Amino acid sequence: MAKKAEPKKPAAAKPKAVVAAKPAPAKKASTKTAPVKPAAKAAAKPAAKPKAAPVASKPAEVAPQPVAKTVVEAPVALEDGVRRRDFINIAAVSFAGVGAVAIVVPLINQMNPSADVLAEASTEVDVSQILPGQSIKTVFRKQPLFVRHLKPEEVALENAVDAGGLRDPQTLEERTQAGKSQWVVMMGVCTHLGCVPSGSSAGEVKGEFQGFFCPCHGSHYDAAGRIRKGPAPANLEVPEYTFISDSVIKVG
Repeated sequence: MAKKAEPKKPAAAKPKAVVAAKPAPAKKASTKTAPVKPAAKAAAKPAAKPKAAPVASKPAEVAPQPVAKTVVEAPVALEDGVRRRDFINIAAVSFAGVGAVAIVVPLINQMNPSADVLAEASTEVDVSQILPGQSIKTVFRKQPLFVRHLKPEEVALENAVDAGGLRDPQTLEERTQAGKSQWVVMMGVCTHLGCVPSGSSAGEVKGEFQGFFCPCHGSHYDAAGRIRKGPAPANLEVPEYTFISDSVIKVG
C-alpha cells in the first residue's frame, strides 16, 4: 500500500539582507561668496595684529601739526602813521626808564661821601708862621697831624743817623719832599696802640731823641718821626702831601 505523501512544509523565508542606504553625495561648497557690504565685511574680518615698526637708523620724522589760524586784526593807525601798539610799547618803556632813573640816582647819591667827608679829604696848612725848631698840631681826617720845621743843625743830625740800624729804616730824604727836607709832615698817632705822642707843642716832653714821646707805653721818636726806642713797631706815618706854594702845604 502506498505511503501517503506528507504535505510539504513551506520553505522558511530567507532573511533579506539589509542594505545600508548610501549617503547622499555632499554638495561641493561653492567657491563663490555672496557680496558682503563694506560695513559687514569690515566687521567680519578679525583685527589684524599690529606689525612691529622697523628699527630706523634715523629718528622718525614727526608730521607737522596743523597750526591754528588766528585772525589778526588790522592795526589801527594814528594820524601820524604810528601803530597804536607801537605807541603803547614806547610809552611803557619810557615810563619804566624814568622809574629806574628815579630809583637808581638816590641810591648812587647816598653811596657818595657826604659833604663833611669831602671837606676833610684834603686840608691846606699855612706854614709861614712856623719858625725853625717849632712844630704845630692840626687835624687831618679827624686825626692829629704834626708839621715840624727843623733847624739846620737838626737836619744835619737826622741825616747823620744810620738808617740801616733803625727798626723801620728810613732816611730823612725819604720822609720829606725834595728840596724841602726841613719840613716834616706826619700823622700824630703812635704806631703801637694809636696814642697821641707829645712834643708837638712848646713845653711838652720830646723824649730821648728830641722828637716825640708817647707816654702811654714809652715809645721815643726822633725829630723826623722815626721810632728809636720803645714798643712801637714803625715810624710815624707820612701822609701824601705837596707844596702848592712856598708857605702852603696841601695834605691829602
